[in-house]
Amino acid sequence: MGSLLGTLAFSAQALEADEGALSVTSNNIANANTPGYSREEAIFENAPTVTEGDITYGQGVTLAQVQGIRDNVVELGVQQGLAQQGQVNSYLSSMNQVQSLFNEAQGAGLQTPLSNFFEAFQNLSTDPTDTSLRQAVISAGQTLASAFNQASNGLGQVQSGLNQAIPQSVSQINQLTGQIAQLNSQVESAQNNGADPSQLIDQRNNLIEQLSGLVSVNNISASDGTVTLTTGNGALLVAGQQSYALTTGTGASGNVDVFSQGTDITSTLTGGSLGGYIEARDGSNGVLAAEQNLDQLAYSVGTAVNTQQEQGFESDGTPATTQPFFGFGSLPAGSSAGAAAAISVAATSSQIAASSDGTTGSNGNALAIANIENQTLNGLGGQTATDYYSNFVANIGTEVQQATNQQTAQNLVVQQLQNQKASISGVSLDEESANLIQYQTAYSASAQVVNIISQLAKTAISLGEGS
Repeated sequence: MGSLLGTLAFSAQALEADEGALSVTSNNIANANTPGYSREEAIFENAPTVTEGDITYGQGVTLAQVQGIRDNVVELGVQQGLAQQGQVNSYLSSMNQVQSLFNEAQGAGLQTPLSNFFEAFQNLSTDPTDTSLRQAVISAGQTLASAFNQASNGLGQVQSGLNQAIPQSVSQINQLTGQIAQLNSQVESAQNNGADPSQLIDQRNNLIEQLSGLVSVNNISASDGTVTLTTGNGALLVAGQQSYALTTGTGASGNVDVFSQGTDITSTLTGGSLGGYIEARDGSNGVLAAEQNLDQLAYSVGTAVNTQQEQGFESDGTPATTQPFFGFGSLPAGSSAGAAAAISVAATSSQIAASSDGTTGSNGNALAIANIENQTLNGLGGQTATDYYSNFVANIGTEVQQATNQQTAQNLVVQQLQNQKASISGVSLDEESANLIQYQTAYSASAQVVNIISQLAKTAISLGEGS
């Protein structure tokens, strides 16, 4: 009502509202450099009015709520951007390791050993009886076999590293989802009790961003303040106050796979470092594909050389029908799986079948083996060994270059999204300083009103006593 005491009451209420706004502003300034902090805004509302006769009186102001400023669409964009960034980073890191195994400029790879091996047979054809040339063929074969062995071993190490990285990522995912479920509970409780859950939501969003860096997630908000999180394929991670842990185990391929409540979901996981590791291991241009291509090359070259070797004669004129040049250990006949790791030289220098007719000095079979370099081989898709290997390495190089370009582009996208988020939710010290002055001025004015009303009330009381 329009009385001194009424005016004093809502002036005091204004002091309280301005004091709250000053507290909000001070908190924003204090957290200006806090990662993930979303600035808060004091929301004022008119107090309910009262009417006396034909006159309506205002009843001052209330601090209705403290509201965190954030844009859910931008938040989701950041999470998706981080998922893509995490995937390309881990994929590129793994594929760089694969590419380094076939770096001819640094002495790795098969191009030179392949060329030198067939060249050694070409040289032998000039004098099939020369023991040094025969030994050179054995050495070139051993070098080629060793190059296959080393490349296979290197790919195996990369694969082993990925099989270790996958459980580590899953463990981090489970830790984060457990924390997010706990924050869901706290946010829901705060919202039910009328408290401000803004800082809890910031903490939860930060954890979801970390989770997105590990695996792509779908984020569904509920009216009670909680979020439901699933993987991109819909496997449940968090629902309300409950988290659902992923597990790892040996899959059908013998590698480490990821399971959700007993179901193998490895092939459906994308995004984040986990998605990148899986793509690098199982993808069409990943480690497993590289191992298969390498095995096929070793098997095709080895069997082609052996087939021709067994058509010739050894140095003493003995038919080489049962003496292959290369051996593949205990691998099943006709299977290329594991050939690169198993291939070795099985013949001695005297057992090299350089002769095509068993006579001393015959070089027909040595020339035939040397010419295998220029022939299309079974299992190589109508390509020569050299062309098959060149295309294989070129595909890896192209994959790495594309991933590098994607990484650069994705880093820019994430930076832009984070800048956009900061422009909405970040703290501007200039803006907060202006708010600080505004609320300080309002507080001082309200305090002055309180002081004046207090003096008027004392005067009115004194007048009453005097009468």
